[in-house]
Amino acid sequence: MPVNRNALIRYKTIDACLRNRHRKWTLEDLIEKVSETMYEYEGIDKGISRRTIQADLQMMRSDKLGYFAPIIVVDKKYYTYEDPDYSITQIPLTDQDLHRMNEAVDVLRQFKGFSHFQQLTDVIQKLEDHVYAAKHHQRTVIDFEKNENLRGLSFLEVLYQAIIQQNPISLTYQSFKARAPQKFIFHVWWLKEFKNRWFAVGVKNNQKDILNLALDRMIDITPTNESVYRPNEHLNPEEYYRDVIGVTVAPNQRPRKVRLWVAAAHAPYLETKPLHSSQVTLERQQEGIIIELFVQLNFELEKEILGFGGFVKVLAPDTLRKQIHQRLVEGVKKYEDPMFQ
Repeated sequence: MPVNRNALIRYKTIDACLRNRHRKWTLEDLIEKVSETMYEYEGIDKGISRRTIQADLQMMRSDKLGYFAPIIVVDKKYYTYEDPDYSITQIPLTDQDLHRMNEAVDVLRQFKGFSHFQQLTDVIQKLEDHVYAAKHHQRTVIDFEKNENLRGLSFLEVLYQAIIQQNPISLTYQSFKARAPQKFIFHVWWLKEFKNRWFAVGVKNNQKDILNLALDRMIDITPTNESVYRPNEHLNPEEYYRDVIGVTVAPNQRPRKVRLWVAAAHAPYLETKPLHSSQVTLERQQEGIIIELFVQLNFELEKEILGFGGFVKVLAPDTLRKQIHQRLVEGVKKYEDPMFQ
């Protein structure tokens, strides 16, 4: 049942009195103390009635709020807790509470491999200690995809703090195509995860182009005061990635209608797990289905299509159709070339 603000103040005041073992509390003492507190916190100066405090004591004793307060009367006059360690602020967990906490811990534990969640890991450990001490240990029933050996995860905390504190960083970075590392000042706007790979999104110093920098290509990160932080003033990540699969966004490229034929054996998979939120089914055939997406043509889209091999065929646009065809031909040549046998 809901508890209003005034009642909660009264319960906490009574609780504080009964936990004070250095004084004996009569009903009149409790009325006086609660009245003083209500005036101090709420400005109520008419005092609290004897009947109200008696009702509060009965409520605290009952199971209606889950308190089960062990309130006793000594010498038919003085109120106190039978258990000197009891407090309504330390109510034991119910079986339902433990069950829900078990489920929450199972989910939170999935993040313990990331250095960014180190503080959360400590909290999770405390939860585990309390929850599993009260209930027998259960096996995890929820398991997220994760790879704790990915390079660059140790940079998550530094990057996160740079965003929160709005500090630029000095970044040493080497892309897959670069022959040597580059060092530059980078302003991180947000962190992006795609298929278990993390990216820092932001801009270089004095440049406008938005970059997605993979954490596994970062070599060193150092907070710097060499530049004033350039905040993200207008971009919403959800809208920024709305028309793409993955993280590669071309600001000047319009999304295109992409039509794909999907073999019947894989149709249920793509219909229940769409490649993109824009995906619709246009036609159903005995051999398969035809779906349509409205997305930018980027590297991640190509990888998704190629991942299905011959079970997915690009029907349109023609530029993407030719690109996928070329990549498949090159792949077949690798299998036929004796050099790769």
